[in-house]
Amino acid sequence: MKETLQHTIKAFLRKGEKYYIAECLEIPVVTQGETIDETAENLKEAVALHLEGEDLEQLGLAPNPTLLITMELEPAAHVA
Repeated sequence: MKETLQHTIKAFLRKGEKYYIAECLEIPVVTQGETIDETAENLKEAVALHLEGEDLEQLGLAPNPTLLITMELEPAAHVA
């Protein structure tokens, strides 16, 4: 029986002390940025570099996987 290949790489983005931090769940990639957009761009670049020259099927990934980013946000402060 052939294993089903994943079409997405899941990542989690959260606010750190100074920067936003993004970490992939399936592959060992972690990056950061000053803004959410910068962090997402850095993540795309880091994932592409990590996967460059790799056999995606061996990693359990389908060709041309997409990134699925989940963000942790703090609730807005209630202004009285």
